[in-house]
Amino acid sequence: MNKQGITRQLLAAAIVTALAVSAAQAQDATQAQPAPAAPANQQNNAPAPAQGDQKAAKTLDQVVVTGTSSAGGIRKIDASYSIVSANAEQIREANPKSTADLLKISPGMWPESTGGQTGANIEIAGFPGGGDAPFFTTQMMGSPLYGMPTLSFFETTSIFRLDDTVERAEILQGGPSVVYGDGQMGATANFILKQGTDVPSGSFGVTYSNEGLWRYEGFLGFKIADKWYGSIGGFYRDSDGVRSPGYSADKGGQFTATLSHDMDNGSLVFYARQLNDRNQFITPIPLIQSGSDNFSAYPGFDPLTSTYYSKDIQHVNLPGYPGGGTSANLANGRGAKFSFFGFNFDYDLGDGWNLSDKFLIDGGDVNTNALFSGTNPASLNDELYNLGTDFGGFKLPAGSATATYVNGGGAVDPNQSVIHQGWWYIHKHLKNINNDFRISKELFEGNTLTAGLYLAHYTDDDAWNLGNQMLMTNTPNAKPIKVSYQQNGQTYQLTDYQGLLDYGSYNITESGRSTNKAFYLSDSWRIDRWLIDASARVENQDSSLRVCNLTNVNLDGNPLTLYDNAVPVCNGTFATTDYNKTHTSWTFGVNYELADNMSVYFRANKGAHFGDFDNALRGNTTGNTPPLQKIQNFEGGFKYQSKYLYADISVYHRQFNGLPYQPTNGEGVPVGTPLLYGSDSKGVNLAGAVTPIDNLKLQLVANYLDGHYSHYSACIPYVNQVAGNGCAFIDGVQLQRQPKYRYMFTPSYKIPFSWGDIMAFVTYTYVGPHTQDQSGLQQLGTYYTLDFGVVANIQQNWELRMQGTNVTNQLGLTESNSRIFGTAAGSNGVILARPMEGREVNFQVKYKF
Repeated sequence: MNKQGITRQLLAAAIVTALAVSAAQAQDATQAQPAPAAPANQQNNAPAPAQGDQKAAKTLDQVVVTGTSSAGGIRKIDASYSIVSANAEQIREANPKSTADLLKISPGMWPESTGGQTGANIEIAGFPGGGDAPFFTTQMMGSPLYGMPTLSFFETTSIFRLDDTVERAEILQGGPSVVYGDGQMGATANFILKQGTDVPSGSFGVTYSNEGLWRYEGFLGFKIADKWYGSIGGFYRDSDGVRSPGYSADKGGQFTATLSHDMDNGSLVFYARQLNDRNQFITPIPLIQSGSDNFSAYPGFDPLTSTYYSKDIQHVNLPGYPGGGTSANLANGRGAKFSFFGFNFDYDLGDGWNLSDKFLIDGGDVNTNALFSGTNPASLNDELYNLGTDFGGFKLPAGSATATYVNGGGAVDPNQSVIHQGWWYIHKHLKNINNDFRISKELFEGNTLTAGLYLAHYTDDDAWNLGNQMLMTNTPNAKPIKVSYQQNGQTYQLTDYQGLLDYGSYNITESGRSTNKAFYLSDSWRIDRWLIDASARVENQDSSLRVCNLTNVNLDGNPLTLYDNAVPVCNGTFATTDYNKTHTSWTFGVNYELADNMSVYFRANKGAHFGDFDNALRGNTTGNTPPLQKIQNFEGGFKYQSKYLYADISVYHRQFNGLPYQPTNGEGVPVGTPLLYGSDSKGVNLAGAVTPIDNLKLQLVANYLDGHYSHYSACIPYVNQVAGNGCAFIDGVQLQRQPKYRYMFTPSYKIPFSWGDIMAFVTYTYVGPHTQDQSGLQQLGTYYTLDFGVVANIQQNWELRMQGTNVTNQLGLTESNSRIFGTAAGSNGVILARPMEGREVNFQVKYKF
């Protein structure tokens, strides 16, 4: 790995761009007047409209910039792929609980946001992810936020927050994304920031919500000098959370600034963002399962508002953390402290030449302080004496134990329901730098060739402390329990003074370095009403990962303190894995404009998913890493818009091979060798709206998926601490976590008044059958939710907004205990799972100018 070499390449690209900017400014300064615009029949694609025009444009006339090589973007009606765009108001109306939750507006996208603001599992119909977000990329201003889409305990929406500095979002699925940017073959969400304006403009808002949320956010855009503009904005919030732990569940904010320069033949935008936010990571709670997919409340728990988190277990000392131990705080959750700086430069060089460069450097900490589920709850008596160790019990001599509450309160009732859960702490320090340079030339009328070079270098430095099983009451806002017992005249400490049963089962450090280099070519050819594009990308990923080797150590040398008798500790040696793979991806699309308001398209593409540090390198040796995950995708679509109807319909067939499965035990430790399999999916996505009369709109986002696993006929062995170990056949089983069908129906009505207007809407969401893992043995059922919103615009400056989610308090599951493969419900019907949060209603007052 030549880190200095790639850094020099990236800096060189930035310097070349800077020189080009200087030359462009000099050229602009010497021009007496702007060059005349090319005649309409000589332009390959219509230029992007101004910001105001973009808002006023019909949906299919809107210009999108994601997934296209065209200078200035491409109209949605001309795009031969599926893309959903949402402006700032549409983002607010979606009332997303997190950045990931916004993806629900794109048919086929399935973000599981029940885990909190961060750490979402993001599924894309037909892409067999199963956890985290391996097939999803977050971009800001067209640049990927990190070189790999996901790592263990990290997905890229975790370092991006929505606020009033975001102008719009563009969400692209499949299609040409295999060629551009980081070559993501799944889905990409690109967030475009607001910039300054000639006349100062902005807003300031205050939001209060029924879970104790106070949020303050604002934006200001302004003119600095002739053709120079600036903007600043951000937010700060403090929330108890719907599932209140007794301290702030979400606390922090971010600040964003831009500096932009308009040139006669181009533009330059600098942007910077500082994020400092911490968020509670929601742990599964107990429910009662009856039948295969019916769920109800567990005694003592409200499935809509309860959480195990509490002040009593908030602070811990973790002696097993690499390097001699550390303290940790649940209030820090799965937050992020991250800094970003980037620029976009676009310039028309004349004579059909166009240049574009996107640069981003970012870095910071994305730590995890959270509880992770272990085995199912049981009475203290059963846990101590009756349950076998395979099911989380201790099998102590009868009547030998003494159990007391850690923070006072005396002895624990033997009938008290208890549970032990992992108190995990992961420190993750990330750095990323990438540059995407493109140059285009109109070869002849209607035909443009684009060549691009994408370079990225990124690092990951981690320290993990997994395990740390804490014995606690199986109650909301749990209390820790410490246990000792007598045997053969000796007193053994089963737990330490905090209630910890161990000091970790997987206490590693890892250091990853990776470089991606990609060259791509794209040709776009307009022939009358036809728009044809063909693109190819050759990419190399050169990665290396160093993980410390572990040796079990008795930390205090005392055999009577069982919790630290065999703590895995880094022993000073390391396992290094190198990974160097090259792959060619391609895409071909054709769009035919049947009329000015109607088009059809077809697209085929083939791409690959490179391995990441945690799911390809760690645990494997050089030369024996999993093969590339490869996909071939065929899709076709129809787009139509009239005064009364809007429809964007697509069908697809997606096939995967090279998918890895790594079995783990209940503490998250890999066991056995990885297995490889495939998948085959067909489906339909629909985004549409009907406007039967003025001011009334009926919108629908829907998808149907027929997807299953393939290419593995044997039985997959698994470890299950609830229902017992076994094996499962996965060939032909429904893709995990992905509903067979899902739809969102939103009727809205606007009432105009002399002083402004009021718009009211209701969103009904239905989620079809979905399962927990590849085995399909744990069904998660179906559910619906009802959300609402009322927005009043008063005169030119004031806006009042009330919105609510899950207002009927429905019980629905997105995930069960992810550390249990197969059936997660015990013989008594108890299951640990993540239900949706209960009713949340917020009210905002905003002043706009």
